[in-house]
Amino acid sequence: QVQLVESGGGLVQAGDSLRLSCAASGRAFSSYAMGWFRQAPGKEREFVAAISRRGGSLYYADSVKGRFTISRDNAKDTLFLQMNSLKPEDTATYYCAQSLLTDPPDPLRVGAYRYWGQGTQVTVSS
Repeated sequence: QVQLVESGGGLVQAGDSLRLSCAASGRAFSSYAMGWFRQAPGKEREFVAAISRRGGSLYYADSVKGRFTISRDNAKDTLFLQMNSLKPEDTATYYCAQSLLTDPPDPLRVGAYRYWGQGTQVTVSS
């Protein structure tokens, strides 16, 4: 049974930073790509960032490039998202996800991911 548990969300002001974590269990963490997605009320889930299984390839949405950093610790089965210079438009529920394939051909797609966490809320006030 795969479990992904996010933590680290909260209420912050614009310009602040947050670090999200995602603890994984139940599947060989280091064998799969991981991603972060977010969903705001009334909007579709959107890609934020992804990382290959060994961390050699990183992918970012244009809206977060230069502000967010995705990383992983395969020894601790944990995924991270460092979010700096937060903006009100970053407000959303953030989900971590584990890929279906070891090396998904398109890690930016929702459909590339098989397992999802329950989400953690990030609210950025102006």
